[in-house]
Amino acid sequence: MVKNGDRVKVHYKGTLKDGSVFDSSEGREPLAFTMGEGSMIRGFENAVYDMELGQTKTVTIPADEAYGPRREDMMLEVKKEQLPPGMDPKIGDQLQMQSRNGGTTIVTIVKVSPGTVTLDANHPMAGKDLTFEIKLVEVK
Repeated sequence: MVKNGDRVKVHYKGTLKDGSVFDSSEGREPLAFTMGEGSMIRGFENAVYDMELGQTKTVTIPADEAYGPRREDMMLEVKKEQLPPGMDPKIGDQLQMQSRNGGTTIVTIVKVSPGTVTLDANHPMAGKDLTFEIKLVEVK
């Protein structure tokens, strides 16, 4: 049974409420991570605890244990002059911004006005419950 500190490998398929697949390890190497180090969303890691080698389970992870709720304070309106030179912004375009802590954040353009654009810095899966089918393929 999987416990804290174990290095695990899993195959998975992630779906949304409407059944659409948003991510999968199909055709790729299994996802590898160490239990308890915090590199995975909490609900996914919690689902893997106590699994046995070869076991498959399906779990629905509420938004609060996945990427959190959508936050209005993550919506930013900026002047077009602040965008990269020569950019013709369109809804759905993604940009990389530097965060206050020195890291980078991917933002998506959600509105284009004559002098400004509205950027959404929420994770694309924020506010969504996620269903995963998980198969444990290795434990070390």
